[in-house]
Amino acid sequence: MTDRQLTELQMYIDGQWRRGTETRRIVDPYRGEVVATMPLSTRQDLDDALDAAVKAKSAVAAMPAYERARILRRAGELIAERADVIACAMSREIGKAYKDALAEIVRSQDTLNLSAEEAVRIEGEQVPLDSSPMGAGKIAFMLRFPVGVIAAITPFNAPFNLACHKIAPAFAAGNCTVLKAPPQAPYTVHLLTQIFADAGMPAGALAVLYGDSVGPLLVSDPRVDFVTFTGSSKVGELIKQTSGLRRVALELGGTGATIVCADGDVEQAAAQCSRNSMRIGGQSCISVQNVFVHSSRYEEMVARLVEEVGKLRLGDPLDPDTDLGTLVDEAAAIRVESWIREAVSGGAQVLTGGTREGAQVAPTVLTDVTPDMKVVCDEVFGPVVSVLPFDEVDTVFEMLNNSRFGLQCGIFTRSLPVAMQAVKRIRTGGVIVNGTSTWRTDQLAYGGVKDSGIGREGPRYAIRDMTEERLVVFNF
Repeated sequence: MTDRQLTELQMYIDGQWRRGTETRRIVDPYRGEVVATMPLSTRQDLDDALDAAVKAKSAVAAMPAYERARILRRAGELIAERADVIACAMSREIGKAYKDALAEIVRSQDTLNLSAEEAVRIEGEQVPLDSSPMGAGKIAFMLRFPVGVIAAITPFNAPFNLACHKIAPAFAAGNCTVLKAPPQAPYTVHLLTQIFADAGMPAGALAVLYGDSVGPLLVSDPRVDFVTFTGSSKVGELIKQTSGLRRVALELGGTGATIVCADGDVEQAAAQCSRNSMRIGGQSCISVQNVFVHSSRYEEMVARLVEEVGKLRLGDPLDPDTDLGTLVDEAAAIRVESWIREAVSGGAQVLTGGTREGAQVAPTVLTDVTPDMKVVCDEVFGPVVSVLPFDEVDTVFEMLNNSRFGLQCGIFTRSLPVAMQAVKRIRTGGVIVNGTSTWRTDQLAYGGVKDSGIGREGPRYAIRDMTEERLVVFNF
């Protein structure tokens, strides 16, 4: 990034930029430089944003679908033009490797284009009534309408694309959105907000606020019709408790299980597990965290995994050759380091990594772990993968079902019956056959069960959640 000047970020409310009365500095976790100043939104800012959304929601709902689609496509074009600047900003404020940041931004064009396509496909269905004497001679059908005002809260780990996954489907469906940006990645969201404004999104259709204090106020406000949140299970539970009768979509945590059976392709599994456990510093709810390997292939898998992890380059996030930058901040790195040490004190072995320097944690492979260790049963959210042997795959299925999480899991096997057993028996949001827990493409239904969430993301599925059905009956 050539422009290293301090950037003053602003809120976006009712089509206007607004400075905050108080600000917070955003610090580059690798260099320790101040990257930007973030405004701290107040109750008044929130009220103004919600009032503008309520005022605009009828006009946004009445916009022809092709107009909403046009704006979303234009935003996608602007993303392509500004991708390098945004990727550099993301690398600087959260320490994500530039190559991963750029990939996220390029990928977000799919999210916008898919949302544009879905905007013109929102449809209802006829309900046959002549199956009973009461309904004979009548016509009924279901129509879908936007819910109104969407409250959206997004995390830091994929700040650009996950914000697109909230804003784009909401607008495609004819809703207005009030977004609370992640406090760790406000610069990235600010640049996305500029894109939507420049693409022609009407005033009131999008508001962006910053700071932690407005989050609880936003999700509990009666002017909000729907809440969509991506983040920790703990915060998701609090949102569910305060949302009342309003519907919510919660995309929460996981422990990234991947199973390697005796007939699985160990070479492919090791290559994918190494990358997908360490990508973006392991800071993803579907990062590979636990790899269960059949005992007959365990030593081979461990050796290959350590070899593949050793190829990953830890370094400056802005260097295009870097595979792993930093964690979001030093506090996060200290926590991950403490979990590793706790596992080691309980008998775990560190085969590679396990060290920390500032906000960077070296890619770490653990063996001899037990199911009750934090690194196994809780979400590490760091570059740590544990390898556990098994003799019977049924025991792994049972262990995963006993977990409080159920986001996604992967399984490597050549046996169709075993793959179908996994699909039928593991209670999870997704099963990836011959792939890892990390696989996701933006058009698919993505989400979890149990403590991993409620609802599904992906433009088509988010639009379904962000609209409400209305029954229409004609009596003749």
